[in-house]
Amino acid sequence: MTAALAGHPSIEICREEIAGLPPADWDSVIVATGPLTSVALADAIRTVTGADALAFFDAIAPIVHRDSIDLSVAWFQSRYDKAGPRGTGADYINCPMTRSQYDDFIDALLAGDKIGFHDWEATPYFDGCLPIEVMAERGRETLRHGPMKPFGLTNQHAPLDKAYAVVQLRQDNRLGTLYNMVGFQTKLKHGEQLRIFRTIPGLHGAEFARLGGLHRNTFLDSPKLLNATLQLKAAPRLRFAGQITGCEGYVESAAIGLLAGRFAAAERLGEAIVPPPPTTAHGALLAHITGGHIGTIDAGSRSFQPMNVNFGLFPPLAQTPGRGADGVRLRGTQKTIAKKQALTARALDDLARWIGGDQVAAAE
Repeated sequence: MTAALAGHPSIEICREEIAGLPPADWDSVIVATGPLTSVALADAIRTVTGADALAFFDAIAPIVHRDSIDLSVAWFQSRYDKAGPRGTGADYINCPMTRSQYDDFIDALLAGDKIGFHDWEATPYFDGCLPIEVMAERGRETLRHGPMKPFGLTNQHAPLDKAYAVVQLRQDNRLGTLYNMVGFQTKLKHGEQLRIFRTIPGLHGAEFARLGGLHRNTFLDSPKLLNATLQLKAAPRLRFAGQITGCEGYVESAAIGLLAGRFAAAERLGEAIVPPPPTTAHGALLAHITGGHIGTIDAGSRSFQPMNVNFGLFPPLAQTPGRGADGVRLRGTQKTIAKKQALTARALDDLARWIGGDQVAAAE
């Protein structure tokens, strides 16, 4: 790729820092500065978009696929039945713990293997996004008086049994397929997260779209700041691509970069711009970072966090496969695999049609 770019007659590569925003006569610019955007450029972006436009650290809580949560144990309810992001009094999924289960959970958090900060990203913790294991270190009762408080909740499966602690999961995307573990940002290693979090009642079979973490990463509050073609609403001459938009992973960053390039080229050529369908990996990720994420219950509270592409971002199938080719009813892992295969087949078909000309037909 480097050789192809360097040898292209229409491309000029200048390896130098652009201090602040590009010159005003650059009327079509793609900013793809990654997770370590320079201070000058970051400050310029914040000036254009507002003080809360950028975050500099991920405080990532795990995200669980909704259909892997055991609702014979967990239940839907908002604390004190207050309306949340969905506008109802049942916006959260609640997983109850007895005292012994809570004590075992705290012991596991304290003993779990954790990842330390690199020297270059070390920073003091601030109370708004403490890792859950750090909260546990501050006292055994800290969590049950913080993100795991049981107050204002009644277990629908056992109304007379008062939970000692409750883990809450909040709907994370508009499709309702992904749920965020509230307050569970963590530095536990991924294997430890799987082992410990699956001991939570209702999450014994949990499938995670993303595991938790806390690390240095500069990214935009993209659902608020970018339009559907990755333009900055406050300054449309600027498009953003890659990790700074709030996508995670090399493949995902390259995919969003590819779309930004196609959108910019279509605009320059005067052609209609039609994003890929949300049923495709490109379209699902684009839809999530430009508007598919939903905020927290508190007005103005920032909750958007970077995301890898995953099946939870795809619109549900019209009909989930229930039987295999041999007619035998699918169960458990087989059913999950068949669902993912069907989502993949639909994505490939829709992407082929988009590439083959549906993008032009749709525009017309």
